[in-house]
Amino acid sequence: MDGYEEGCLAGTKVNLRRFVSRSIAEAVSNAHPVTASVTGLRILAYHAVGSDALGDQLGIFSISPGLFRRHMDLLATEFHDYTVPLAVGATVGVDGGVAITFDDGYRDNLLVAAPLLAERELPFTVYVSSGLLREGHPGFLTPDELRKLAEIPGATIGAHGATHVPLTNCDDRRLREELESSRAWLEDVIGREVTTMAYPYGAVDGRVRRAVDRAGYTLAECSYPAINGSGRDRLLLGRTTILGDDGMRVFRQKLRGHWDWYRFLGRDPERDQAI
Repeated sequence: MDGYEEGCLAGTKVNLRRFVSRSIAEAVSNAHPVTASVTGLRILAYHAVGSDALGDQLGIFSISPGLFRRHMDLLATEFHDYTVPLAVGATVGVDGGVAITFDDGYRDNLLVAAPLLAERELPFTVYVSSGLLREGHPGFLTPDELRKLAEIPGATIGAHGATHVPLTNCDDRRLREELESSRAWLEDVIGREVTTMAYPYGAVDGRVRRAVDRAGYTLAECSYPAINGSGRDRLLLGRTTILGDDGMRVFRQKLRGHWDWYRFLGRDPERDQAI
């Protein structure tokens, strides 16, 4: 099987899984049309807005500017009082709260997303892989652009590793470098403390979590798809991933918790006995 055939097969499997997932979400939505299953802080995870996302062969991690605008319009009109800075929602606790985050550090987060968010007074956090910026990868923020982004009211900059590798694959020395060098570089560029991070690819285990704690981070997010209750480990916060073709119906379903069943397909790192 050549690379093209493998790509087609992978795409078919993903499309089938997404069809099944949407069917289950529709059933949950019909059974619980209004309220979410649990209360707490829901953290939304976006990536690129209108440009190509890193390694996104299936084209699912970039949302169009028009659809992103409609998402934010909904938050601004129906959830404005509940859309909070991540640190506030995670440390103080806001039932029904929503926090907006972006991964990787794309230039469109500054040029496209940030103006829409600032106009609607919606706070947000951008998790930046420092090495991608330092090396000048196309489509990513420059240091000057990162400084501009950090100065926007409501914006918070967090770390996302130095080289965007799964941290669970790193030996102890490499792991420490990924966590400490990325944080130090970001703080030097933006001139303020960086205390939050998101695990690249959501990869975390007990060893990685302990290293994150030692590195001085106070909040960290994995990819476990669930809302965060008051007792959730603040270094293992779950997130709700928003995909590029999540129309308004699916977006409402995710806000209401109708996709939280997805967590049963994976393992919650908080329950890992190694942690």
